[in-house]
Amino acid sequence: MKNLSKRSLAALLAAIMVAAAALSGCGGESEISGIESGQAQTEDAGSASAAGEAVTIDEQVIFDYNGLTITATEYVVDEFWGDSISLLIENNGTSDVGISIDEVIVNNYMVSSLFSETVTAGNKANASIDLYSTELEAAGIENVGQIELYLHLFDPTTYMTSYTADVITIQTSAFETMDTTPNDDGTELYNAGGIRVVGKYVDEGSFWGNAIVLFLENTSGQNITISVDEMAINGYMVDPLFVATVYNGKMAVEDITIFDTELEENGIESIETVEFSFHIYNSDTYADITY
Repeated sequence: MKNLSKRSLAALLAAIMVAAAALSGCGGESEISGIESGQAQTEDAGSASAAGEAVTIDEQVIFDYNGLTITATEYVVDEFWGDSISLLIENNGTSDVGISIDEVIVNNYMVSSLFSETVTAGNKANASIDLYSTELEAAGIENVGQIELYLHLFDPTTYMTSYTADVITIQTSAFETMDTTPNDDGTELYNAGGIRVVGKYVDEGSFWGNAIVLFLENTSGQNITISVDEMAINGYMVDPLFVATVYNGKMAVEDITIFDTELEENGIESIETVEFSFHIYNSDTYADITY
């Protein structure tokens, strides 16, 4: 672990950047600047194409297996909560089926998914896949052009997976004009083997406490998961919240959350030193890439 003395929350991010540089073999301390505290400033995301027209999709069957049919019926715009894709799920099989989405990728950015639906045999359900406005804005996505879904079926009684589908791709009316430029403004922390980590800014208004916002990019040829291990602040061990999975060829914007409660419990009124390490491993085999 690397120990670096800093005086402010903004400087905390700089300390983490130096620690990450050590992981990539850069070594040594260096002056790092250009990271600011505060929220990212972006436009409302996902509601319209570059031409100003509402984003739409053609009604289409996106999944058909063993009597279960899923149809994407409509792209719905909600400027407050975020956009969504309306689904009609029809279970014409003989068994109850649970449907869950493992990953949602928008314009090549990994985003959160809380989708899970159970449809009993012989019945239908209307459902929606939500694309949260805060995540689209963080990624700099102003027009949603492509959504990739990874779903699996499970037994709603035992929760055992019964089928894992290949990637499902939905293209919207904004596909030809979507912007996939990396939203990687900030200071590079780690760059090795096709894996990049960039520190963007410090969010002092995070729900749980302070958040360090990172841009992640993976062109390594494998799906990866990144976590933060062994973090100490002012000599006290803390447990930050950060685990991010990034599929090969994809990007993500994720937060390292430092809980206010842990700082209070340890009597930390200001952050003076921080120690930590990244743990990066293959998401499928769990083989370490760097530790």
